[in-house]
Amino acid sequence: MSPFDYVTILISIILGLGIAQLVTGVADIIHQQERLRLYWPHILWIPIIFFLIIQEWWDIYGLREYDTWRLPVFLFISLYPIALFILTRLLFPLSLTENSHLDFKHFYYKNYRRFFIVVVLTAFISGLENIFIADRGIEGILFQIIIIIVLSFIAFRKIENEFVHKIIVLAWFVVVVVSVAIKWNEWLISR
Repeated sequence: MSPFDYVTILISIILGLGIAQLVTGVADIIHQQERLRLYWPHILWIPIIFFLIIQEWWDIYGLREYDTWRLPVFLFISLYPIALFILTRLLFPLSLTENSHLDFKHFYYKNYRRFFIVVVLTAFISGLENIFIADRGIEGILFQIIIIIVLSFIAFRKIENEFVHKIIVLAWFVVVVVSVAIKWNEWLISR
């Protein structure tokens, strides 16, 4: 087993737990849909976070050339998957009982500040990773800087304007779709 194989096992487990949380949350929504009132901005965050988890798993493969791993580097690289897992937990209520009803619009606005703060933290970690681990430079973190500024402003100013929240999630979703199309040939794993 190579050092890369060894250290990525735990990262893969964390990312897998995030996917399991997302899939479980979606299954709960499907199973209990008659007691739920869905809210599309909340629902749209689900594929966005799913994409970020898959993208992180995919990007981790780029570290396979590292011959030597130090615990501080591993701990730092583990922060982003951990933050993604926390985001998956924040997307769904802790439990839905058989007799409960849930309005996801109310749930979203009750929790968006926590969610956005973790997204900001995640973007910050991602930016640091891009600079110090992936060696992409400052120009490689423009998207993270925008996320940090916009979502910090919204979270700390407690902006609950529905139009603003819809634009943010829709814009992010479009960025994800466009980035997949543009980077189609860059996100490639080969020998």
